Amino acid sequence: MKLYELTTGDPVYRYDKSIVVFLQGHRKVLSTSVYNGGYHEDFTAVYNHDAKGAPGMPCEVLADTYTEHMRLLSRRLGLAPDKVTGMVTAADMENVAIESRSYKELTVTAIVTGGIETNGGRVGDPADYYAPREKQGRPGTINIILVLDTDLPAGTLARALVTCTEAKTAALQELMAGSNYSTGLATGSGTDQTILVANTDSSLYLEGAGKHAKMGELIGCVVKAAVTRALARQSHLTPVRQHDVFRRWKRFGVTPETLWQAYGEEAAAPVWKPLFLETAETLAREPDMVTETSLYIHLLDQFLWGLLDAGEVLPAAQRVLVALATPCGGVRPCLDDVSVPAMAEAWSRLFLRRVCRRLDSVVAAKTPEQES
Repeated sequence: MKLYELTTGDPVYRYDKSIVVFLQGHRKVLSTSVYNGGYHEDFTAVYNHDAKGAPGMPCEVLADTYTEHMRLLSRRLGLAPDKVTGMVTAADMENVAIESRSYKELTVTAIVTGGIETNGGRVGDPADYYAPREKQGRPGTINIILVLDTDLPAGTLARALVTCTEAKTAALQELMAGSNYSTGLATGSGTDQTILVANTDSSLYLEGAGKHAKMGELIGCVVKAAVTRALARQSHLTPVRQHDVFRRWKRFGVTPETLWQAYGEEAAAPVWKPLFLETAETLAREPDMVTETSLYIHLLDQFLWGLLDAGEVLPAAQRVLVALATPCGGVRPCLDDVSVPAMAEAWSRLFLRRVCRRLDSVVAAKTPEQES
């Protein structure tokens, strides 16, 4: 089906689990793909492909090497293998987000699919490999096709790629998406790819794509908006879902399961696990808990980034814990060290106290009914 008509006159189609942009004139293309990547001026199409064999299944493999796989895939899509560049992902093409912005004669359009839940990482996290090898697509890939309806020099196209990447990272930062490989915030996934297309046939000619240039502003706006919408569709990553302390603590290893294990070790008569989880997850989304826990974690982040020292963080973190302890009545939380394990343990003990108080109330309310 036809999804969109770009201002360049290039149509965008979705078919065979792919999104294909057919280039109708002279275009400058810059691609980060291993397949026909780099800078080109003779391409006839660019595409993004969902490589899953079926939902939850491994990615489809058509050949022994990635390059040959992509050549066969290009032929299957009805494209000339030497005149295209393509990206693969495990994101659903139905979850694509398309955003466009214009200023006078200039229009910038972003076509994005993406997820971050399984493959999100922060630049500088420990790597998976050194030697070149074929890699399967992962559901976490953020793939971007960015179309600039203007002519520009090759260097400006490369600068547009930098701005595009900054915009993607800004979208992730504003969602507080955590890395799956460290305690940092994610800056992207480990397999992100981007294809930029500029309209060589345009009478408009621009040389600026950084943050001071209007084209850079438009790139930032469309990429941030499209990445945000694609993540909401594919991974359900939204501000509402992030309003949850377990989402905030995940990158530090604090989860409902770790709290359940701690509860089981301390409780004399543990309640059923589903009741514990239901109570904990309800508390995890309450405004005071989310607000104060967010401040607490940000103190830890600033310590890890070297912006605050332990002497500054310790009393501030203690004050946050005291505020969180107010519903517990008389409980005085104690934090004697500034580190990930110490701060996570102090918060977890306090959170468990509040969960246990609620569970005690639930059990007390049910006891008369059971006795009758």
